[in-house]
Amino acid sequence: MIILVAKMTEVSIGTLRHILITKGYRKLGASLSFLEITLWIFVASRVIIGIAEAPIKGIIYSLGYAVGVYIGSRIESRIALGRVLIQVIVEENIGHSMLTSLRENGYGVTSVNANGRHSNKLMLIIYANRLKKEKIIDLIHKVDQKALVVISHVDVLKGGYYPSWRRLGK
Repeated sequence: MIILVAKMTEVSIGTLRHILITKGYRKLGASLSFLEITLWIFVASRVIIGIAEAPIKGIIYSLGYAVGVYIGSRIESRIALGRVLIQVIVEENIGHSMLTSLRENGYGVTSVNANGRHSNKLMLIIYANRLKKEKIIDLIHKVDQKALVVISHVDVLKGGYYPSWRRLGK
């Protein structure tokens, strides 16, 4: 049981570390790597020593790895690091009330007039912390359930207006 829990913890930390580093949080990722490798040394040595007498240790170790990857990805999705670009295309008349709603809730929004196949549209462009993504989508759908919403992850963002970003060991 100790092997399972320790391996799940180690791999969860490793998964989170990898995600942090790829999103630019190098200092925090490096700090987690120390904890990850320390756990790995103790868990792996416990499995390797005595695996011939108890092969189930290898299976438990493998199960811990698989569950750890899942848990690590769930942790990352809950803390939602990074930024997103949300593009919304709506009918022009609906777009203005959506624009107002988003701005009243503190989001920086750029609007662009667009021509759809059958009517004039308004495209709204919003940059936000990934943690706020669901709240923004809820605000959009309160105004228009049929709005076309495209969400992209943002690696680099410089200039412009956006509410303060949280910084975490970058």
